[in-house]
Amino acid sequence: MNDRLRAVFCDHLSIMRGKYLPHNKIGTDDTRFCRSTFGVHYDKDLLPAPGAMMMEGLPDMELRWSADDIRDCWESGTKIVLGDLYDTDGLPLPMCPRGALKRAVAAWAAKGLTPKVGIELEAFAFIHDADGKLIPYDSLGGVVYGTGPFTDPRGFNDAIWDVAEELGFSLDMITAEYDSPQFEYTLTFDDAVKAVDDIILFRQMAREVALGEGVILTVMPKPIAEAGGNGMHINFSFNDKNGDNSLSTGGKGGPDHLNDLARGCLAGLLHHHKGLAGLIAPTANSYDRLQPGSLSGHWKNWGGDHRNVTTRISSEGGAKARLEHRMADASSNPYTAVASVLQAALLGVENGYDLQPIETGDGFVETDATIGAATDLKFAIADLAADVALSEAVGSGLVENHIFMKLAEVEKTEKLTPEALRDFYIYYI
Repeated sequence: MNDRLRAVFCDHLSIMRGKYLPHNKIGTDDTRFCRSTFGVHYDKDLLPAPGAMMMEGLPDMELRWSADDIRDCWESGTKIVLGDLYDTDGLPLPMCPRGALKRAVAAWAAKGLTPKVGIELEAFAFIHDADGKLIPYDSLGGVVYGTGPFTDPRGFNDAIWDVAEELGFSLDMITAEYDSPQFEYTLTFDDAVKAVDDIILFRQMAREVALGEGVILTVMPKPIAEAGGNGMHINFSFNDKNGDNSLSTGGKGGPDHLNDLARGCLAGLLHHHKGLAGLIAPTANSYDRLQPGSLSGHWKNWGGDHRNVTTRISSEGGAKARLEHRMADASSNPYTAVASVLQAALLGVENGYDLQPIETGDGFVETDATIGAATDLKFAIADLAADVALSEAVGSGLVENHIFMKLAEVEKTEKLTPEALRDFYIYYI
C-alpha cells in the first residue's frame, strides 16, 4: 500500500489539527484549511476571534511545508509533516504559532546567535474504569524516579520508547515523577524550531500510542487536584557563529559565572514575568498548578540549582550551560511558549533591564520574591494585555486572538467543578 500523508499544525489551543492526503499528493507542498479554526474553542463553540474571520465568510488559510520536513509517522502506511500557515494572499498568517517561533529565532540570528532548546514534558496517565469513568492509572508502586513494572504495570512507556527510537526521536529520558501516575519525557537539545517540532510530534505520538494501550496520557496542568502539576520546562542556550555556547563563561556554570548575555536574558524574563504567564500558562487549570511553593514558576525570581525558582541556572558550564524557565505548561502551544520565552529574554538583552538579586529563600516557606504570577486566567490575560512590548515582540495578531479566546475560556470555565474542569480539557491536552 502506498503511504498517505498526514499534514498537521498545532493550533491556538495547542490542539493538533490536520488532514490525510493520498499518496499522489505527497509530492505537493501545501493544502488548505478553514482560517476560522482560530475561532473554534475546546467545546467547539465558534467565536468571532480577531483574525479568524468567522463573520467574514470563514475563508481558507494555507498550510505549506518543505519536502525535507516530511517524516515517517507512527501510524502504519503514513508519513507526517508540520507546516507554516499563510493567508490566501500568500502572507504569513499572524496567528501561526510556528511562525512566531521562527520570528523569534530570526531576531536572535540578527545578533549572530542561534537559539538551542531542550524541553521537559510532564504528563499524568489515566484509564477508564468499568463504568467508563476516568481514574488515575494503576501505578500503585510508583515512586519518583521509579522504573519498571511497579511504576508502569502495563508497560505503555516501553511502547512509547520503542516507537520513539524507531522514528528517530532523540530521547534524553523517560522517568516517573513525584506524583503517581505522572511521567516526564525529555528530548535532547536542538535548534529551536527542530526541538519544538520534535516535542509536538513526540507528544502526539506518545498520547496516541498510550491510547492504544488503554491509557489517556494528558499534559493538562493539574488533572488531579490533590497531586502536583504538569509543567513544560523550557531549557535554552545560544550558539555563536563558531558553534560555541554563548552563555558559558570560562567553561563554568552556575550563578557565579553569569556573563552579560545570561544576565540580560534573566532580566528580560523577570521584567515580563507576569505578561508571560498569560501566554505560557494559558488555561483556567494552569492556575491550579501555578501556585507559591509548588515548584511551578509562580514567583518572579531566579536562582542557581534551585527547583523553587522560576528561572534556574544550570550548574553545568561549557557546551551544557543553559537557562531553565519553569513556568510554562503544555496547555500552551509549545511554539508560542518557546517564542515568548526567547522574545522576553531578547527584550532584556536589548533594553538593559536591571537584574534583581538572586533568590535566597527556600521557596516553600520563605522567599525574597514579593511578586508572583496572576492567581487565575482572567488576571493573567489582563497582565498580558498590559505588556505591550512582549505582545508586539511575540506578534500582536497572535496575542490579540489569544486574549479574545482566553477571555471566552474564563466565562466557559469559571463555574465548573474540578472534575468538570478536568473533563473540559483532558481529551484535548
